[in-house]
Amino acid sequence: MSGKDGSWQGEIYRILPGLAGDRVGIDYPVIRNLTNTYLVRSLDGTALRFSIPVLLTAPVPESGAGGDGMAGAIIDAVKATVPHERDLGPIAGVGTEHPGHCLQNVEPVTLVASRSAIGTDLWRPDHGNRIDGEGIHLVVRGALQYPGTPTPVRIQKIEERFRALLDALDRVVRRVPERDLVAARDLSIDQKELRRALPGMGLVAFIADGTLPARRFTRLRCHPRIAGPKEGVHVPFCCPSELDPVDVELAGSGRVVTGLSIRRREAFAIAGSNAEGKSTLLHAVIAGQDDHAAGDGRELLVSVNGVARADASERGLFGADVSLFFSRLPPGVGGDPRAAFGQGSGSLVMAHEIQTALRIGSPLIIIDEDRAATNLLVPGCLQGDEVTPLATLLATRREVLGEATILFAASSLDILTAEADRIMQLVGHETRALDREEFRRRLDSYLAGVRERLGVG
Repeated sequence: MSGKDGSWQGEIYRILPGLAGDRVGIDYPVIRNLTNTYLVRSLDGTALRFSIPVLLTAPVPESGAGGDGMAGAIIDAVKATVPHERDLGPIAGVGTEHPGHCLQNVEPVTLVASRSAIGTDLWRPDHGNRIDGEGIHLVVRGALQYPGTPTPVRIQKIEERFRALLDALDRVVRRVPERDLVAARDLSIDQKELRRALPGMGLVAFIADGTLPARRFTRLRCHPRIAGPKEGVHVPFCCPSELDPVDVELAGSGRVVTGLSIRRREAFAIAGSNAEGKSTLLHAVIAGQDDHAAGDGRELLVSVNGVARADASERGLFGADVSLFFSRLPPGVGGDPRAAFGQGSGSLVMAHEIQTALRIGSPLIIIDEDRAATNLLVPGCLQGDEVTPLATLLATRREVLGEATILFAASSLDILTAEADRIMQLVGHETRALDREEFRRRLDSYLAGVRERLGVG
């Protein structure tokens, strides 16, 4: 019989018991009505949208801390099979008028774990899609063509479709090779354990040789942290020998990998001309707070948690501390440098973001020239004494930056680059080292040429 309200949602809990079998069960303890468990007509009236939390009993290797990696490998295997397995079609909305509404269920995802909320609308490992001692927990979503209002015959057909879907799901999961699950588990452990070990090594980030930082964006993965690897030409990262590559032993797989270490308390410059991949590499370092699946390209680029980014923007300030950079406030901004109020310019906002990161103890502060207030970073001949740029702080008061590492990308911020402890240049998207003293000599020669052209003695 149909539910009292005549809706399909009124039938879902009558249908669920009939879907359970020896290999597939309903994950009743996690059911959240209309959140992860629903059967509702779509807004356009053409489809029946569903979500069912299931528990699979397929045998899997011991998961430990890398269970999310194995869950990701299983989800990827299901997505790859959807186009070839008729009974899995509902996951992709096959047969509905608008299957594009189910794209988030089959969109490839190489993000395994993240402390951010990025990509939560996509099917990937999370609290609902995981592996533990009970088995494999998956939240299965999709859509069927709307059959009309519930009747006993229609309810039976929907139940049969769901039973076939879950049986097909079980078959796919059982076909995933154990070696693939073990590799995915070990890779997840590699990243977690390396991230945990970085502070004890005096590091805030590690970029393994072979890392592929460039991204390919899609409509559903339009943020660098969730986007997949770029297609076509993609230059792998390689740490120049002059930047002292380090070897790291990975705890999960036991492999030893070589790469660039970003050290605690250092100022590290990524320099280069336009469109050489500087910003892309910064994005990758930020994404190093996440764990990635094999093939992402950034799976062995690992950063400590708590990375901060300081950008220039115009927004309101409400008691913002900018006193590290400003000795007095510009006209129109109320309060004083330790508590500024009013509309903040790009440099004021950026100063506040840097000081906030320092106050909360962010281990790594990232600055990109493309998104920065350059007058807060380098001095100029028109700049008043009320502003102390970052380059000057690095040269004269490095201790005020505490334990934080400053990682910045620069093309024309030569005076700031000259204060970096280490400089890496990108040329043709390939890495090379720049000796700081050599860079300073080149800068001095360049400025001498400028003086000559200006006719200044």
